[in-house]
Amino acid sequence: MTDALHIASLLVHCRPELMDAVKQNMMLLPGAELHQESAAGKVVVVLEAEHESRILDTISHIQQLPGVLNAALIYHELLSPEGESE
Repeated sequence: MTDALHIASLLVHCRPELMDAVKQNMMLLPGAELHQESAAGKVVVVLEAEHESRILDTISHIQQLPGVLNAALIYHELLSPEGESE
């Protein structure tokens, strides 16, 4: 790895009846992993990217998906090329 790695986690809140469609759309995004979810329409998403701008663009994209009510950044970490937190 030549660049630093940005890791971010989000809590995405969507309309429960559209959660399957929202999850399908988010799984298509590069660097996105879906983790825990609730029947209330909440999904934990982890993003990885080499540039912070890619994280911000992906969050913006998620916020615009049909059925998404909110996407909130919960955690962000920058790992150096040596694997250490900065």
